[in-house]
Amino acid sequence: MSEVENGVGSIKIANEVVGIIAGLAATEVEGVAGMSGGIAGGIADILRKNNLSKGVRVEVGETEAAVDLYTIMKYGVKIPEVSREIQENVKRSIESMTGLDVVEVNVHVQGISFEDEEEEQEEEEEVEEIEEVEVPRVR
Repeated sequence: MSEVENGVGSIKIANEVVGIIAGLAATEVEGVAGMSGGIAGGIADILRKNNLSKGVRVEVGETEAAVDLYTIMKYGVKIPEVSREIQENVKRSIESMTGLDVVEVNVHVQGISFEDEEEEQEEEEEVEEIEEVEVPRVR
């Protein structure tokens, strides 16, 4: 937890707050499918915006912070470029919102998402289900 003393009192920023800022900043970058909650059974769980601090590890000192992000990228993106964008966006966001100096942002790519193909398959299955439903005939 970061604590800053000023003439009026102290300001305390919880590690979870820094984690949420980092998670949101990472998911804002184009090419990021989501954050990874870890690998369970060999499959990385994609965590959406409702779990922003998951997939994020932060170490916060009095004036500095270090961040580890566990991400899942979209298929077809240039991973080094997207990772650099994540690092810059996370660093800029944390520093501007908290005043902490971010000393490192480590991006760990845990998987690739083929989400577009999965969404198309789900839409096709929904259409098939609708077509199979019999409409009762009124007499």
